Amino acid sequence: MIEKLNNKNEDISRQICSVFQASYKVEAELLNVTDFPPLNRKLGDFQNTNTEFYGFFKGEIIAGVIEVSHQKSLTDIESLVVHPEYFRQGIGKQLVKFVLSAFHSGLFTVETGTKNEPAIKLYKQLGFQELEKWDTESGIRKIRLKLVTHSTI
Repeated sequence: MIEKLNNKNEDISRQICSVFQASYKVEAELLNVTDFPPLNRKLGDFQNTNTEFYGFFKGEIIAGVIEVSHQKSLTDIESLVVHPEYFRQGIGKQLVKFVLSAFHSGLFTVETGTKNEPAIKLYKQLGFQELEKWDTESGIRKIRLKLVTHSTI
């Protein structure tokens, strides 16, 4: 089940942070980096953002989280994380599909490391196309993907 998460609530924010930390440790290994900026996010960063969080629940446990920022014609997937205990169960795909159906944008964007092949494969499978690649200040090669829909507002 997917639900909107109240990231202002400290307990919920701690659960979100926990899933992010576990997932991003694996991504840092995939990208072969030791300094991975997403791992530096603190509890307050989750509580004090204006982005929206949606969680995929396995019983009472948040197994995956998608973070989005939404404007009238653009929805940006800021983050998509699944706890490693729940990898390969289609949770990431369900969260992305949820966002694609819940937000009526003409454009969806997402970015990830170019070595994060599972994420890139997922997004391309759902119709996203490569927009650009670049190197970050921390030396990570990134890719931005987009999905143009027929929805216009």
